[in-house]
Amino acid sequence: MPKLALYVALEAKPGKEDALADLLRHAQAMVQAEPGTIAWFAVRLGRSHFAIFDAFSSEHGRDAHLAGKVAAALQERASELLTSPPEIQKADVLASKISLAPVEGVISSPKTATR
Repeated sequence: MPKLALYVALEAKPGKEDALADLLRHAQAMVQAEPGTIAWFAVRLGRSHFAIFDAFSSEHGRDAHLAGKVAAALQERASELLTSPPEIQKADVLASKISLAPVEGVISSPKTATR
């Protein structure tokens, strides 16, 4: 169960929105190799506003993530892509639900809707 989290606010420079979105999409592969990262989400909140939310079961996992490849990639390209350095907030998880199983009774594709 996740106990700790990070919320990282990112603001893309004008004209760099798609490049930042691509970087975040490719970061998923890097996160897959992090056993201490329980959940990881990269989201777009508007044209130039992005965020990363991730969850961890221990401080060790969170620290490893902060010292990992995604953080390094963001830092390496921050001056090119971001209006300011990433705004990293540490958080405690009060409650969570993570389910990868399909929800019974929910239509998941057009093919299932025609039954």
